[in-house]
Amino acid sequence: MEKKIIAVVGATGLQGKGVVNALVKEGTYKVRAISRNPDSYLGKADEVVQGDLTNLTSITNAFKDAYGVFVVTNFWEDANEIAQGKIAIQAAKDAGVNHFVWSTLPNVEEISNGKYIVPHFTGKAKVDEMVKNAGFTNFTFVQPPFYFQNLIGQLGAQEQQDGSLGWALPVDPSKSVIHMADINDLGKVVAGVFINPEKVGKGSYLSLASDCYSFNDILAAFKANGKTYSFTYIPGDVFSEFPFKGADELAQMFAYFEANTYMGPNADIQIQSAKEIATEDYMTLNDWIKQNAN
Repeated sequence: MEKKIIAVVGATGLQGKGVVNALVKEGTYKVRAISRNPDSYLGKADEVVQGDLTNLTSITNAFKDAYGVFVVTNFWEDANEIAQGKIAIQAAKDAGVNHFVWSTLPNVEEISNGKYIVPHFTGKAKVDEMVKNAGFTNFTFVQPPFYFQNLIGQLGAQEQQDGSLGWALPVDPSKSVIHMADINDLGKVVAGVFINPEKVGKGSYLSLASDCYSFNDILAAFKANGKTYSFTYIPGDVFSEFPFKGADELAQMFAYFEANTYMGPNADIQIQSAKEIATEDYMTLNDWIKQNAN
């Protein structure tokens, strides 16, 4: 019998790539990578098609004949995530998709009663209601964590004023409030979701986290692997004035973490559900540093 197709949006990005790789490894489904530039796709998917979340016709064609879709948007590409979410939902309905998996995040404004404004979290969360009301046979929400990859990428250690290499951030380094994991492990959760729609296909929320860390935990893990970094606490109101795009949003984000943790209050059940549905165990921070932060 021919395998059903899972279409993966953002197949060249970190989330999508992990989803493609996990689905290919698990082997139940045929995997279709969706890319704005399919000619440059070098991943492991069985096929690649052109698709753009800003174009309904394009993404509807990309979803054609797919049993399931995984959809992720990228706020940092100046994306209007609510508009893109609407297009993805409409395209999936028009294409007859059975199982819609949406990569979302907690609604910071709702959790904090408006105290913190973090659009790259809440914009995704605002799409959730639309997914719930769209009438899909199966739909599931997955929440990615603070990526381990951020520690050597977007939020990697920088040279500090005292000449040390480390971090200067608006978060108390002693507080274990940052849910983290290797973002590739999101694929293990998503693969488990598509295999088990009867367990998690009626609106379940699954939050990826190998653990909830403090920055002191992060420093200790690097030190155990022979790397010593510094940490300087910067008050949020000072950090928010730093001259780079997104400084205020990051200050608000870390303040939200301190008050509520990354995944928000009462996330333990969603974190445990994700671990149980995942096709394999997650990577630990220590093992990830060993393999990736040389």
